[in-house]
Amino acid sequence: MDIDEYDVVVAGAGTAGCYAAATIANEGLDVVIVERKDAEEAGHIACGDALKGADAFPEAIPKDRLEPAFTNTGVDHGRFEIPQEDTVLEIPVPGELAVIDRWEYGRQIIAAAEEAGVEFHYDTVINDVVQDETGRVTGLRAVRKGDPVTYAADVVIDGAGSLSLLQDKVDFEGTTFDTNVRYSQFCSAYREVVEVPEPVEWDDALVFKATDRAAGYLWYFPRTATEINAGLGFQMNEEPMQLVESLKKDLRDRPEFEGAEVTDKLGAALPTRRPYDSAVAPGYMAVGDAAGHVNPTTGGGIAGAAYAGKYAGEQAVKAVSDGDVSEENLWRYNTRVMDHFGGRYAGLDVYNVLSTAVDVDDLMGLLASLPGEKLAEALYEGSTSMSFGLKVKAAVKSFGYWGTIRNFYQTKSLADELIGHYDEYPTSPAAMANWTRERDGIMDRVYETTGADAKY
Repeated sequence: MDIDEYDVVVAGAGTAGCYAAATIANEGLDVVIVERKDAEEAGHIACGDALKGADAFPEAIPKDRLEPAFTNTGVDHGRFEIPQEDTVLEIPVPGELAVIDRWEYGRQIIAAAEEAGVEFHYDTVINDVVQDETGRVTGLRAVRKGDPVTYAADVVIDGAGSLSLLQDKVDFEGTTFDTNVRYSQFCSAYREVVEVPEPVEWDDALVFKATDRAAGYLWYFPRTATEINAGLGFQMNEEPMQLVESLKKDLRDRPEFEGAEVTDKLGAALPTRRPYDSAVAPGYMAVGDAAGHVNPTTGGGIAGAAYAGKYAGEQAVKAVSDGDVSEENLWRYNTRVMDHFGGRYAGLDVYNVLSTAVDVDDLMGLLASLPGEKLAEALYEGSTSMSFGLKVKAAVKSFGYWGTIRNFYQTKSLADELIGHYDEYPTSPAAMANWTRERDGIMDRVYETTGADAKY
């Protein structure tokens, strides 16, 4: 069997994998990305195609390399359709916003990583992870274009996506790596790219529409005025939803889609949970969807994946340079993720927990009564505040939903407390047990307040 030796081997040519590998290659290390798809299909990933904050992405891949994938930079707000209340909310979205062609975006980041010096092995299916007698991960076993191959490396970076196979193969005994992962913490999603005959009126908005259950939504994101990314997702802790038929039914009911043509179809699972408590083990780091680096209220994961890739890449370079790939020496990757967005995403997950327990009509009534800018803060920042005047206005509009509002604000208080706890994320694995115990105590109060089943 062939043995290919590298400083770092990265599983998966998605956003996290490409940013991690480019970061490493830019420092002169030998790094390879192993990707199960062929060179043509690589980068073709089920996605809503909405991209937020690209103006502040890591420099490992130059920002101008992303621009050919930007198909609509005129979107500036969310349009939240609530049929239960016969209303539409126009919600501001903070930061730079664009809709992209995700496949073209995938091609661009792969090309940029290649230019940085990253080697790509396509048609390569990983089937095992190699560990030494101490438990340190030392490589991968795979089949490349039909031939078995072993990759030996100082560090393995897992960017293999949701419910990564690699994590089923690694023995994490004696590490802090988060193994409290199950299907109910994920969302099943399906999307189509649809060409419509006439320009839509809402080509400057990301359109969200509530489904008949709280833990799911439809989306219509305009790549252009006539090319729409239309999709649907639901939490896997719910009864299964017929995704394709549910989407097609809604498309049939929208006059702007009469005579439309579907040009692409894809489905996927994505995390709608807090980031992994720890995504490191000796010789191993998980990034992007493989570590829960996704906004759990919107499903947006590109920005989190890009920065997770940067942080993992930089920590891999340090670990290889030090000759020390221990959990302790990889730990700063965890702290940088939690400091940047992990705590905020954990706070947002609290609202996701609430959505699984509240009646969908009550939730929609509450959303219809909240000021749009405050709803945007809750969706993207994990916390929000309201002046006395705004509270009075919301209370008047929301008469009949006061019980739900009381529950919402009690939950909001706990989300704020949780975000504060993540500000104290431990600086070493030794302190992890106490921090986790205190965090779980906050979550117990979340479940008690919301009436939701425990998620973790």
